[in-house]
Amino acid sequence: MAYWLMKTEPETFSWDDQVSRGAKGEPWTGVRNFTAKRNLKAMKKGDRALFYHTGEQRAAVGIVEVIREHYPDPTDATGKFVVVDVKAVEPLAKPVTLAQIKAEPPLKDMVLVKLSRLSVQPVTDAEWKIVCRMGELKGG
Repeated sequence: MAYWLMKTEPETFSWDDQVSRGAKGEPWTGVRNFTAKRNLKAMKKGDRALFYHTGEQRAAVGIVEVIREHYPDPTDATGKFVVVDVKAVEPLAKPVTLAQIKAEPPLKDMVLVKLSRLSVQPVTDAEWKIVCRMGELKGG
């Protein structure tokens, strides 16, 4: 299993919106960056991702699971971009803010810190464990 971080603007699509989709999940639409597209294409069914709110909150707030691998993004008229479907697994007991992540020395090389604008990014096993611990999530 690989780990990822997926960013969303909570005003557009929030953790509560994701949870409301239930087991059928939701396509992760609207990605228009080629690096993020490569990351979506690398995702496999069963991979997990941190669900990250951008904007004012700037925090990981939950865990989602990839339930369908990449296919064409129905919102992309050019046909160049892809989506994966994800479903909510569980919320983090405590949101983990960008400031907290930046303050944690073992996370200094995390993509979120280095390339903060990238909307879909990989997370290493070690980073995943640290962020899940910070969010008081037992299983991750």
